[in-house]
Amino acid sequence: MPITCRDRHCPKCQGAAARTWLAEREADLLPVGYFHVVFSVPAEVADIAWHNKAVVYDLLFRAASETMLTIAADQRHLGARIGITAVLHTWGSAMTHHPHIHMIVPGGGISLDGTRSVSSRQAFLLPVRVLSKLFRPPVPDAAAGASCRGPARLLRRPDRVARGTRLPAPHRAAAEEELGGLRQTAVLRPEAVLAYLSRYTHRVAISNRRLIAFDETGVTFRYKDYVRREGAGG
Repeated sequence: MPITCRDRHCPKCQGAAARTWLAEREADLLPVGYFHVVFSVPAEVADIAWHNKAVVYDLLFRAASETMLTIAADQRHLGARIGITAVLHTWGSAMTHHPHIHMIVPGGGISLDGTRSVSSRQAFLLPVRVLSKLFRPPVPDAAAGASCRGPARLLRRPDRVARGTRLPAPHRAAAEEELGGLRQTAVLRPEAVLAYLSRYTHRVAISNRRLIAFDETGVTFRYKDYVRREGAGG
């Protein structure tokens, strides 16, 4: 039996855990259509999240899930209780800090009175325009207490979803422009999306295949550039 270090940062040892996670999520899939929904935050919030990861990531999960559950329960839209599988990604293709949540959501749910199933439209689960209006990323409040670190203070009450709180003036305009940072896609094969997510749930950003060279002075690795498609950095 091979010896493994079992470190969560090891690009090799987490392969078995990722396969187990994928098999368990695939077993949960229902024989219905699915949607892939992604919630992201503006760069200004991501900067603060870098210094206060646990608090901001928790608030991001709450804000995204409350948005989905609230709109889905609205009789003007779906009028149902839905299920969600949500996964947090903290970096993007360029390997910069980019917190965003991927959701796999069945195309329907159970009616609010629990008596029947409710199906969504095939093209979309919930209207993105409505979701964007309700969704507010975990925006820090500059006037709140001093218990957290970073360029702005976070909420005194981290158990509260930060909808309606304010960024300091220099950050406010850019954040308000990007508050609708979500997208929704109908997927033919939810297994493929789960397989994609499983590659990130149990691995670190710099996997072995990205490594080019390393020595006493630094590490050279490969990454995908958003503009030039691919480059190298160290």
